[in-house]
Parts: sequence; C-alpha cells; structure tokens
Amino acid sequence: MKLQLIRHATFWLEYAGIKFLIDPMFSDAGVNPPIVNTANPRRNPIVSLPVPLAEIGQPDVIIVTHLHGDHWDGAAAEALPKSTPILCQPGDEGAFTAAGFTSVMAIQESLTQQGVTLFRTSGQHGTGEIGKLMGQVSGFVFKAENEPTLYLAGDTIWCDDVQQALEMHLPDWAIVNAGGAQFEVGDPITMDANDVVSLCQYAPFTKIVAVHMDAINHCHVTRAELRDRLGVEGLLEQVVIPEDGAWVY
Repeated sequence: MKLQLIRHATFWLEYAGIKFLIDPMFSDAGVNPPIVNTANPRRNPIVSLPVPLAEIGQPDVIIVTHLHGDHWDGAAAEALPKSTPILCQPGDEGAFTAAGFTSVMAIQESLTQQGVTLFRTSGQHGTGEIGKLMGQVSGFVFKAENEPTLYLAGDTIWCDDVQQALEMHLPDWAIVNAGGAQFEVGDPITMDANDVVSLCQYAPFTKIVAVHMDAINHCHVTRAELRDRLGVEGLLEQVVIPEDGAWVY
C-alpha cells in the first residue's frame, strides 16, 4: 500500500495493484465561494492542486464517500473518464449517472473486486440538527491479502460509529478528516484535535493519517495546530500529517 494526499480529502491510493482515486475535488484555487455561514471569508479551494491533473486523471476506480462539493466537484466530473468505475454510498448513484458515468455501484455493506474487499462504515457528520442536515456519510475499510487493513473514516466526528469500525476491523492504518470543519453556530462537523487525540488513545494499534486541513475555508484546525497538540499529548509518532502532494508508505 502507498497513498498520496492530493489536497483536502482527495487521495491517490495504490492498493493490491489497483489505483484508487478517493473524493476527487479538482477545482482551481479560489474559483468557488466560501462555505456559507462560516467565519472565514476566503474563497475555495484555498490552495491549488499540487500535481497536474494528468497524474491523477486515469485511476482504475473512483471512490466517493459522499456528495458534498469538497469531496466531489464539477471539475472532477468533467475531467475524469466517464467509463471509470465509481463506488459510492447508497443513494448517491444518480449524481454520477447524471454526470455521464457509466459504471456506478453503491456499496451496501461490502464488495469484493480484484482481490480487494471494501466494507462500508457509517459516521456522524456533526451533532444535533446540523448533523442531521449534513446528511448521510460513509467511510470504507480496505482489506486484501498481503496488504495492511486501511480504514477511510470519511467526514465524521469521533463517535460510536468510528469506535465500532475500529473494533470490528482493527485497521493498521486510518485516514481521518481532521480539520475541525465548523459553521458559525454549532459544534465541529469533522474531527478536530480533541477527536484525533481520542482516536489515538482508543486505538493505539492504528497508524493515523490526518488530512482535510488548510484547503477549505471552514476547516479551522491547521496542520501546525494539530501537530502542536499531538506533541503535547505525546502522540506525534502515531500520526502522519502529510503536506499536499506527499506520499505515505
């Protein structure tokens, strides 16, 4: 297994001989307005893609955890070949077929293809009424012979769903969206530094890759802030905080 953080939640993952592109957001820097009802007025994305589209535009499989615009955007829908298989959560299929993609499959519970088994997990994209408005989100666990077990948590806070996924699958690696995304009112809708600390302490067997930072205006936890907090907690060795374009092995 090796993976490359492209930007925000967009990953290139090479796993068991398959090239996965996860949550593609290809928009140029500043072309989209700020997320509404958030304190930071900067336009999105805040930073440019660190690699040419040609390097990530021909995956074997696309995985989209949910349809929010920072995980799947019009630029990605336009750039990616329409014949590329897309795996998604139930209920999202229509958005991809409407965009012209011809091989779309929702994972209900699990799916095995080319020696890789994917298990869909659930999460909570916030708390209270805001969490309900954010809608259904999913994560995915990757398993294959001679590969580490990888848990892609998706847009979720630290919650029972994440604990259950960790207990059931005992992943060697976990990718978490740790930018502490938040509106002007309410609690964070993705993991913040406290959540990452809780995950580390709950699952010391898991090496964590923390992403979803420094790219979208409503993500308030920066890489530097997370790194400082983990240093205070003595957890830096358990967590990788990659820069855009960096590879993790």
